[in-house]
Amino acid sequence: MKNRDYTIVFRMMHWAIAICMLLMLGTIFLRLTWLNKDHMALIIQNYLATTDQTLSQDQLIILAKQIRKPMWEWHIYLGYVLVGLYCIRMTLPLLGQMKFSNPFNKTLTLKEKFQYGVYFVFYGCVAISLLTGLVIEFGPKDMKNTMEEIHVLSIYYLIAFIVIHFGGILKAELTNQQGIISKIVSGSKMVKEI
Repeated sequence: MKNRDYTIVFRMMHWAIAICMLLMLGTIFLRLTWLNKDHMALIIQNYLATTDQTLSQDQLIILAKQIRKPMWEWHIYLGYVLVGLYCIRMTLPLLGQMKFSNPFNKTLTLKEKFQYGVYFVFYGCVAISLLTGLVIEFGPKDMKNTMEEIHVLSIYYLIAFIVIHFGGILKAELTNQQGIISKIVSGSKMVKEI
């Protein structure tokens, strides 16, 4: 694989998209764990039992959803930011920046085809996630459930991509591309002083 320098535009887009996606993953994690509506409803119910007050299960779920609503709004806002970043990322190659590499190029090594193919699939999955998210927010109500079912699957490709991405970075750092981490941070390979 060619030794590359990462431009400031590349690094800014890389980190903006990465941070946005990690924050969105954080909101998903919170919604599935500590801020799960059923878990929160049980905590509220247990507390109310000590105060001689009661709420129905439906009321408890509504209250739990209201408590977590501000956190979940961050997921939606980050989704809007990611839509903007994605549009910029797709436009940059037209401006001569951040070109996409063709994974079907016959001159590439198998490793390069795999790497470029992973990014090809990743950006396709991101497009599907963003489109389904926008339809959930702004589309017809009769499509909401179907779009939510597809949108929920986003967590699987995102976690798989993160594992493959970090695995590839670790392999590169330990083999033939030492300094790749410092290059994506600073733009050039860090040189060790003797």
